[in-house]
Order: sequence, then structure tokens, then C-alpha cells
Amino acid sequence: MSTPVVEIQHVSKCFAKVVANKDVSISVNSGEVVALLGENGAGKSTIMKILYGLYSMDEGRILIRGKEAAIKSPADAMKQGIAMIQQHFSLVPTHTATENIILGNVHGHITINQCNEQIGKLAESYGFDIPVDKKVGELAVGVQQKVEILKALYINASILIMDEPTAVLTPQEAEVLMQFVKDFTAKGNAVIFITHKLKEVMEIADRIVVMRNGVVVDTVRKEETDEHALAKMMIGQDIIPTERKTALDYTSVEKVLEFRQVSLSQKGAAPIIDDISFAVHRGEIFGIAGVSGNGQDELCDMICGMRQPTSGELIYCGSDISGTTIRERIEAGIGYVPVDRYSDGMVMDMTLAENMLLKSSFDKKWFSHGIIRQKALNAYTNEEIARHYVKATGPDDIAKSLSGGNQQKMVLARELDIGTNLLVFNQPTRGLDMGAVDRIHKIILEEKDNKKAILLVSTELSEIFEISDRIAVMYKGRFMGIYQNGELTTAQIGLLMAGISDQKEAAQ
Repeated sequence: MSTPVVEIQHVSKCFAKVVANKDVSISVNSGEVVALLGENGAGKSTIMKILYGLYSMDEGRILIRGKEAAIKSPADAMKQGIAMIQQHFSLVPTHTATENIILGNVHGHITINQCNEQIGKLAESYGFDIPVDKKVGELAVGVQQKVEILKALYINASILIMDEPTAVLTPQEAEVLMQFVKDFTAKGNAVIFITHKLKEVMEIADRIVVMRNGVVVDTVRKEETDEHALAKMMIGQDIIPTERKTALDYTSVEKVLEFRQVSLSQKGAAPIIDDISFAVHRGEIFGIAGVSGNGQDELCDMICGMRQPTSGELIYCGSDISGTTIRERIEAGIGYVPVDRYSDGMVMDMTLAENMLLKSSFDKKWFSHGIIRQKALNAYTNEEIARHYVKATGPDDIAKSLSGGNQQKMVLARELDIGTNLLVFNQPTRGLDMGAVDRIHKIILEEKDNKKAILLVSTELSEIFEISDRIAVMYKGRFMGIYQNGELTTAQIGLLMAGISDQKEAAQ
């Protein structure tokens, strides 16, 4: 057999007392796509950051094309032909595509027209259509990712690490990316593909490395496995698919939340929310699909009271709440799970009990003569820890000591109690492993059965299709349409996510 282009041999890494990687060995061959699968905290990102020089290893060694390599920084990695495309792009929005690609890689006097021509030819050779002289901040997300890829190709990288590369792409953009990976490896290059989407793994990977609790539990060839077996390897148990109930009769069900021609504008800029009208009914999961940054966050902020609409009405349980405060909406039974649990969902330096109290600190049940009823609060927090299978020792645990999935469960527990009528979930499973995702989906469906109205915002089409009753597609602050689940295919929804509304536009 030929020598692997990358060999990670018996690598271990600890952070204080936490073992992130233990005796990890992975090899990647020329012309091969190796998928790296595992739950949050499984050690995938850590081992890749060691390979890319962002972390140093405690034990083990790395071989590049059979020779031991000392990779202590990304610069060392790039000299070895290794590039990493991370989930959150590292682009300068005020610079052009060309300027971003050559940044740090050219010196002295630069003739920008020659650089534009050079980058244009490089993009064309991989079938990328990129306006090289346009500012990156003005480009669509899918085009920005192509700029990130070209940064790697510009330095002649032959080993590409891709971390959740389709997380912010439409299905059509994801297909283009998959074709690039196939073309790239067909030229003898290698790709390590980190993803939680099993369908992508089965489409693109040659071999699959499964990690759990910092160790490699199995390595299999694609033809030797299937999605079900991979899921079981990842979490150590079977996942039973969630079941959706039959469609609601909307004519006879109460409207809990209604937007009536709502807009949100900023002076001198295009509307963030542009004349949106829709309703969410009791016992309904109303899904909003779309690429991040198309107004979904602002729509959720308006519902919870963080932003006020510039025109239109927000009707909640028959009353206009457009001008009411956040506290009044909490008291009225609106629960909100924000997209960023770290900055908006929890205070990371507080205990779990304190975090559970945050949004109900005005509620008299938690106080006696101005003093917090700590025993009652601790008992309540312990109940929620047990109810939601949170891995924590008790209410005095500091929030930042929990994993992302367990932090999200605590946010969810608090908001389920607050949201007696309406629950707003903004990407509730973002960045979570399959076990946590499955648990959260089941909770959302239970709340639907409890006759709560549910608004679900997600960039994951599989999630939207799995549990929503109706689906709205959002693009540049507008709804491209509202559809019954099953009315449109994934491809049709994907076109709407890209702002393409009819067959004529799609053909163009």
C-alpha cells in the first residue's frame, strides 16, 4: 500500500483534568475523503486543531507523507499543505474576494488587476463563479464559502480539513460543495470532512472514523455500514424516530400568535423584516427555514420584546403586544430559546439555580421577605435536571462547566415553564450531537401535544421537515411562501431559500 498523506499516531490531549483525546490514531490516503463523526465533546475538533497547529499534543506524533512533522502553528500546517475551513468563516467583509484570498500570502508591490485575473482563473478551474473584485460582505453565504476554499487552494493545499462545511448552505449550494470535494480528491488530494449529517457522510466519504468520549471507537468503509449503524456507533444506543401527528384543522384552532403586515426597518437601510403576515395556532409547530442572516433572529427578537416593529401589529392571544415590555411578555406565557445560549440564554459564571431564576426573578414564589427561597429554588432546579437528563451534579454547578447540550437542556427547561402558551425556538439544536437533538425534538413534540403554539426557526432542513406542521421560507426579510409540510421537496425549498421563486428563475 502507498504511504498515507496524513498519519495521526497515538495522540492524546488533556485540558486540566478533562481528557479531550486519548490514544487517537487516524490515517488519510491520497485521493480519499475521511469523514469524522462523533457527538459534541467526542474530541473531533480537538484532534483536527492539533493537526492544524492550533493546539499542541501531550503525547503522540503526526506524520505527513511518511515523515514526522512538528506542527506548532497554522503556519507550520500550511507549509505541509494542510488547510482548515472552519464553520465560521475568517473573512474580512470590507475586502474584496481577491484581497481576502491573497491576504498574508503576497508581499511587496501588488498589482490588483493581475491578482484578480489570477484568482479568477483559479476559481474557474474548479467551476466557481465568484465576482473577485466585489466586497465579501456583499456576497451570498455560499459564495463566501467558495472564497474560503479558494484561500486554501491559493496556497496549494493538498490536505483539506472541512468543519461542518454545509451548516449555512442551501441544499443546492451543498451539492456544489460536494462536487468540489469529489473533484478535489480525484486530483489526488485528501479531505477530512467533519459533519453531523449522516446523509452527507454516506454520499461523500470513502472511510468513516467514529469518535466517542475522546477515543476512536471504530473506523469503517462506507460500503460496510449505513446511517442507522453509524448513529448507534456515535451515541452508543439506538435512536427511535420521532412521529408527527396528522395535520391540524386551522379553521377551528385558536391563533396564539399573529403577525399582521409587520416590518422592521433601520434608517437608510433596506428593511430587516419586510411586510410579514402569518399566524401560529395552538398545537401547531410553525417552521421557518432559511439561511442564517435573513431576518430570522430579528423576527424572534420582536416576539420576545427585544425589538419593536416599525409598522404592523403583533397579536398574541387576541391582544396587540407590539408595545409591551419583555417582562410583560414573560408574564403572559411566552418562552424564548435564543440562538446563542452562551450570550443570550445563560450567564455562564452563574450557577444552574441562578440561571433558572433569571427570567422569573420578579415572581413572588421564589422570595420570602425579600430573601431568595434557596431550598425551593434548588429543589426545582434538581427536578429539572432529572426531568431533562442533564449531566450535572446539582443546582450549584456553574453553567460553563456543562457541555453545550446540557446547557441547552437547562435553557429549554426554564423556557418550557415560562412558555405556557407560546414557545419560540431559534435554532434549538445548533451545534448539538444526535442524542441531544433527538431529546429536544421529542420535547418540542410533547409541548405541541400540550396544545402550546410553537415557532421553530432552523437552518437545518431535515429538522424543519421532521417536526413542522407548516413551513415558511425566509429570504432577505420576506416570506417566500408558507406551505404544508410535504407540499414541497427539499430541492424546491432550497431554491426558495436562495430567493428563487419560480421555475423560470430556477432555469436561469
